[in-house]
Amino acid sequence: MALAFDPSAAYQASGDQQEQRTGREPVLGGELREKAVWVDEAVCIGCRYCAHVASNTFAIEPNLGRSRAIRQDGDSSDCIQEAIDTCPVDCIHWVGFEELEPLRERLDGMELLPLGLPSPARPRRQRPRASS
Repeated sequence: MALAFDPSAAYQASGDQQEQRTGREPVLGGELREKAVWVDEAVCIGCRYCAHVASNTFAIEPNLGRSRAIRQDGDSSDCIQEAIDTCPVDCIHWVGFEELEPLRERLDGMELLPLGLPSPARPRRQRPRASS
């Protein structure tokens, strides 16, 4: 039985035949989009709705307790839009890829406090002890 192809051809392929990569291709086989998703962590209240709806795109940052977009090709556009629509404070936005780096730099310049912890300006309330 003769082979339909010559296996030695794999060793003779030139490097010029490979696709030119632009760096914007989805890494894990997702869909290439015109827009990127951005979470304004300064506005986020840590409700976790987005992470439940589009878990391949959003995750809760462990130190601050705020949502963050971890992958741009994690979920379908419809799924991400549903997550955006469920956000109670409208902190998730579609932006251009060229806007991501300036937005990230602006966010890095802010001092954000972790959610769920008492603020240093507002001490924790203490309940009075029951007298015995």
